[in-house]
Amino acid sequence: MFPPIKPAKPPRIGLYAVGHPHYWEQFPGLLERLQGYGQFIAERLAQWGDVTNVGMIDQESASRRAAERLNAANVDLIFCHAATYAMSAAHVHIAQHCRRPVVVLNLQPTVAMAYERTTTGEWLAHCVGCSVPEIANAFNRSGVPFHVVSGVLGLDRTPAIALADECTATHPEAVGAWREIEMWVRAARVARTLREGRMGFLGHTYPGMLDMYSDFTMITAQTGMHVEVLEMCDLMQILPTVTPAEQQAKLEEVCRMFVISEDSPADPLARKPRPEQLEAACRVAVAQEKLVRQFDLDALTYYYRGRDGNTYETLQEAFILGHSLLTAQGIPCSGEGDMKTAIAMKVCDILGVGGSYSEIVAADYALGTMILGHDGPFHIAIADGQPILRGMGLYHGKWGTGVSVEATVRKGPVTLLNVTQTGDGRLRTIINQGEAIEAPILRIGNTMTHVRFAKGPTQFMNDWFQCAPTHHCAMSVGHNRAQFQKVATLMDWPCDCL
Repeated sequence: MFPPIKPAKPPRIGLYAVGHPHYWEQFPGLLERLQGYGQFIAERLAQWGDVTNVGMIDQESASRRAAERLNAANVDLIFCHAATYAMSAAHVHIAQHCRRPVVVLNLQPTVAMAYERTTTGEWLAHCVGCSVPEIANAFNRSGVPFHVVSGVLGLDRTPAIALADECTATHPEAVGAWREIEMWVRAARVARTLREGRMGFLGHTYPGMLDMYSDFTMITAQTGMHVEVLEMCDLMQILPTVTPAEQQAKLEEVCRMFVISEDSPADPLARKPRPEQLEAACRVAVAQEKLVRQFDLDALTYYYRGRDGNTYETLQEAFILGHSLLTAQGIPCSGEGDMKTAIAMKVCDILGVGGSYSEIVAADYALGTMILGHDGPFHIAIADGQPILRGMGLYHGKWGTGVSVEATVRKGPVTLLNVTQTGDGRLRTIINQGEAIEAPILRIGNTMTHVRFAKGPTQFMNDWFQCAPTHHCAMSVGHNRAQFQKVATLMDWPCDCL
C-alpha cells in the first residue's frame, strides 16, 4: 500500500560448483557443460540477491582463493553446487574460512538418464548425488553448518551435448527445489537486513511486564541490530516542525484509508473520534515519520506511561495511528516496549507477509478458535477490508485517551511468529500455522482475528504456553512455517514449531 521508508537489503549470495579435475581431459565437454549448469543456477539466484559466482572448484588451492573472494563480497549464504563427483578436500576450506551457512544443491539435470545410450561422461553429468554424502560428512566433522536441497535442476532447454531430455523447468521436483532455494535466499535477506538494521526504543517498557524486558546488548549480539535509545523529548522536539499542510495531507490520507467509526453499540469507552483527536493523531503521525527518518530506523518499539495529563502522556495518546501507518511503510512498531516482537514483525515485513502486533484476546470454544489482536499497531496491508478508527475514552489498562485501530486480518492461512527469550538469555522462535476465519469481533477499538488451529483452543494454549513465549507475537498471512524456520536457522535462533 505504501513504498517502504527503508527497503530491505538485498542478500549477498555465494555460489561455487564442485568436480573432479581428472575428468576434464578424460571427457571433453564435461567441464563446460557443468559450468553451464552453474551459470544457470547463478542467473536464477540473481532474481533474489547479489550473486558472487566463483565457478568450478576442483582443487584445494582454488578453494582458498574462492574463500577470499567470498569473504571480500561479505556473503550471507553460500550455495555449493554438487555438479558431479568431487573430493571434499578440494573445497571444504571455503566453508571453513567463510564461516557462513552452506546449502548443498543436489540438483540432477534430468528426470531419468537415457540408459541405452548413456556413456560414462554422460553419467558423470548426472551423478550429482554421489558426492553429497561425502560433503555432508566432511562438513559435519569440520563443524560446518549445512543444509541440502535435492531435486531436479529445472533447465528450460536441453544442452546440445546431452543424450537425455533435460528440459525440466516445470517438473514438480524442480519447482519444489527452487521454491526451497528461494526461501533460503529470502531468509538471507532477513538476516542481512536485521544485521544492518537500527531498532528504535522510545520511552520505556511497560512497567511490570517481565517477559518484555530485554538486554539491549543481547539484542545487538543475537540480531546485529543497533538499538537507538530515544527520548520522548526527541519526538516532542520534532512536533513543532509539522506544518498545517503536512497535517492536512496526513488527515486526508487517513480518511481515504480508514473508516471513521461512529460510537460503539456495545462499549461506552469506544466512541466516534472527535475532530481534535484525529487532528492530533495526524500531527503526531507526521512527527513520528520524521523521527524514523531522522534516526534512520528500521523498526521501533515504544511505550510511555505518563501521569496526570503531563505533556508526554498527551503526546503518547496519539501514537497508535502513526505507528500503524509506519508499520505499513516497512517500519514495524510494537507497543509496550516489546523489542522481541518488533523483531518478529520486522522478519514478517521483510518477507512481505505482514506482521501485525497481536496477543491472545480470548478463546471461542463454540467456534474452536483463538482470538488474537491488540489495540494497535496494526499492519494495514494485511487488513480484511478497510480498518476502522475508533476514539477511545480510556485505553485498556493504560493511561490516557486517543484514537485506536479496529481491524481484522484477511481470511485464509496465517502463521504466528513469536520471538521470546529463554532463561539462558537466548532468543528463541515459536511458530504456529492456522486459518483466519470469518467470525464476529468485539467493537471496542482493538484489532481482532479468529484463528482456527489444528489443535483446539485448550491444546493450542497448553502447547504454546509450555514454550514460555513472550505474550505478544506477530501475525502473518500465508503458511510460512518453512520460511520462518530457515530464518531462525540463519540467525542461529532455536525454533519450536507447534
